[in-house]
Amino acid sequence: MKVLVTGAAGFIGYHVARRLAELKKCEVLGVDNMGDYYDVALKRARLAELGALEDFRFLQADFADAEKFAGLVAHFKPDYVVHLGAQPGVRYSMENPAAYTHSNLAGFAGVLEACRRTPPKHLVFASSSSVYGAGATPPFREDDNTDRPVSFYGATKKANELMAHSYALNHGLNVTGLRFFTVYGPWGRPDMAPTLFARAISEGQPLKLFNQGKNLRDFTYVDDIVDGVVKVLLYPPAERPTPPVRIFNLGHHRPIETLLFVKMLEQLLGRAAQVDLLPPQPGDMLETCADLTRVQAAIGFAPKVPLEEGLRRFVEWFRGYYRP
Repeated sequence: MKVLVTGAAGFIGYHVARRLAELKKCEVLGVDNMGDYYDVALKRARLAELGALEDFRFLQADFADAEKFAGLVAHFKPDYVVHLGAQPGVRYSMENPAAYTHSNLAGFAGVLEACRRTPPKHLVFASSSSVYGAGATPPFREDDNTDRPVSFYGATKKANELMAHSYALNHGLNVTGLRFFTVYGPWGRPDMAPTLFARAISEGQPLKLFNQGKNLRDFTYVDDIVDGVVKVLLYPPAERPTPPVRIFNLGHHRPIETLLFVKMLEQLLGRAAQVDLLPPQPGDMLETCADLTRVQAAIGFAPKVPLEEGLRRFVEWFRGYYRP
């Protein structure tokens, strides 16, 4: 079995590629453009971990280069494709929308076209809880209206779902989109809340909490996300829907206030935070919470790692990697 994973040097991509490469008789090809949105040394460190696995290979390439990527897919002929590569970050999409147009729109179009030319058994791609946007009422359900994203990042992920629908309808691609909810854990990105907060607490720096720290987030441990990705990928529906496209939430279904999240980190790090409470930030959603009814019925998905345990594992990795 051959699996192509884009974004393999990224946070979730690293964990998914690792899980797949550790399966018996699963050959994994990881692809990443090694962009410098954040410290490339962290991406290299992830790849060094993956490089020790016998069934993992890596190729630096940009899936937004449509013709080259299509040639790569045609040569490798993957049985399955997991598309996790993207330009991430809600707030950065306000500053540099062109990066999101390149990776999330043109890039995803290149992935779809490559899969049309060399069809895998199943294409699974990362969407986001950011698609729900304004007017969504928690817990968010997959059939809720998603026509009012509050960030450009969310808009590009909504566009991805529509693009996938058109390719499934017109070309028969078997596609599943996964809306991730606030993923955290070891090897997380430095621009994400857990690492930002942990570094500020460890260094005694002010920690900015928007909306007075009252934003509610459905923090989901990365191992639970990986469980969902792999189960969805390897077990597509026995009867193909028409068109053959599905959308699932992957979350924890237990949102907490970011201020409480910080207090939990304080206890684990043994230091008090210098909290700066600020007004709401443009582009931020005030609350996220995943309804898991659909994905539980389809693959039996149920998150297993409570926030207390997940944060303990994150802090252990954080101390080992950053040595604050």
